[in-house]
Amino acid sequence: MDQLLTISDIKNKKPLTICFLGGSAWIENEEPYIQAFETAKILAENGYTVVNGGGPGVMRASTKGAHAGGGKVLAVTYYPNKPKRHYEGADKENNYDLEVKTLDYFDRTKVMLQTTDVHIIFKGSIGTLSEFGMTWISSWIHEPNNKPIILFGSFWNDILDTIERNMILKLGERELLSICNTPQEVLKIVKEIEQGRK
Repeated sequence: MDQLLTISDIKNKKPLTICFLGGSAWIENEEPYIQAFETAKILAENGYTVVNGGGPGVMRASTKGAHAGGGKVLAVTYYPNKPKRHYEGADKENNYDLEVKTLDYFDRTKVMLQTTDVHIIFKGSIGTLSEFGMTWISSWIHEPNNKPIILFGSFWNDILDTIERNMILKLGERELLSICNTPQEVLKIVKEIEQGRK
């Protein structure tokens, strides 16, 4: 880690900053880890900045992928004052370049979501679901000035179908989400987002 950043430093970074969200339990030979690595690599090769929570799994994969693509990684971290049984914390093998330290778990998520331009969500567990819910409702509240959300993997269609069948979705809420199955599809969407902001 080279230096500690402030929130304004992230907001002023160009080009787009891409937030990687997803499970912390994935290891190198598992599909979500590989998908996150390859997606971060292709985005870094195209000049985009990767942001993650500084932990293992998808977070470590996106750091390694970004470095393989010649990019830098910003981690938004939280260090509990005592160990939390179900919180992975910062990962010593996640060799991010820059860091923002936050107050608690929810502050960590909020800072990641508020200060990045695009959110990519990979397969995970309940922590990933909480991040997904936070970015989805925030984007709906701030629409049309919302953050684009990319869901990686076709399994998200089943999840969204279940939500739509069993809960109340307003017209337009599902349309805030894009589903991609390859890193190339993610890059295409990110480039379209960038072009739309010029």
